[in-house]
This record gives sequence, structure tokens and C-alpha cells, in this order.
Amino acid sequence: MEQLLKGSIYTATVVLTGLSAGLFYAWAVSVIPGTKLTSNISYLETMQHINRAIINPWFMVIFMGPLLGMIVSGIMNYGSGIDATFWYVVVAFLTYLVGTFGVTALGNVPLNDGLDAISIGKLTGDEMNSIRIAYEQKWNKLHNIRTLFSVVSFVLLLVPLFKAKF
Repeated sequence: MEQLLKGSIYTATVVLTGLSAGLFYAWAVSVIPGTKLTSNISYLETMQHINRAIINPWFMVIFMGPLLGMIVSGIMNYGSGIDATFWYVVVAFLTYLVGTFGVTALGNVPLNDGLDAISIGKLTGDEMNSIRIAYEQKWNKLHNIRTLFSVVSFVLLLVPLFKAKF
């Protein structure tokens, strides 16, 4: 029974991490190229709306769930003896914690909050352009970092599954 629970939690963790990595990757290859083609006012308004809408239970499950799952999986693997899977989980956790969660919390979210505080309708065209350039360049750079780290974390969690199977 313990093995079934351990496997179920690990599987859920892998799936949630994959969903997180997939969301960030899909955003990088679809939303970012699309928004680059919009006007300044459309871009700024769209990003304000998206940044408000994404804070929802479904997003929070796939964004925070991997951290919780990796903690539980790490504890369960530690409790049954430290092996290679334990270390893959630890490295995946640290990778996700620093590179995905940390970059988002300390980089993307403050940029989003700053953008949200702006009354776009009161800006001149030049002001919109300046704000967009500053926001978009930093935000996209940080997004690429968190995307890379979430994918690496996902791959790290997959390695024990493939090692056990092949």
C-alpha cells in the first residue's frame, strides 16, 4: 500500500511539473510571438488582463503543486532509504524552487504588479512605448528562464522513471 501511495504521489508530481513546464513553454512559443505583433496599448491591456486572470485555482495547482509534490516525494523516498530517485527529486525541487517559483515570485510578479498599477488610458503614446519596452524585455527574459528551469525540473523527475523501465 505504501508503494502504491508513493508511486501515485510521484506520478502526480511528474504530471503537475509537466503541466507547469508545458504552460510556460506554450506561452513562450505562442503568446509571446503573438503579443509582439500588437500595438502598445493592446499589449499593455492584454498583459494586465492575463496577469489578473491567471491567478486562479487551476493555475495555482500546476504552479505550486510541483513544489508540494516534490517535498512529499522526497520525504517518502528518504524514508524508504536514500537512493538515486531521492537525489533526482531533491535536484528537481531546487531547480523548480529557484528557477521557476523564485524567478516568478521575485521577477515576473513584481513586473506584473507594477504594470497592473498603471492607468494605461492616461498614458501618452511615448509613455506606453517606454513602459512596454521596459516591461516586455524584462518579463520575456525572466519567462524564458523559468521555462527552462521548469523543463529541466520535469526532465529530472522523468529520469528515474526511464531508468527503472529501460
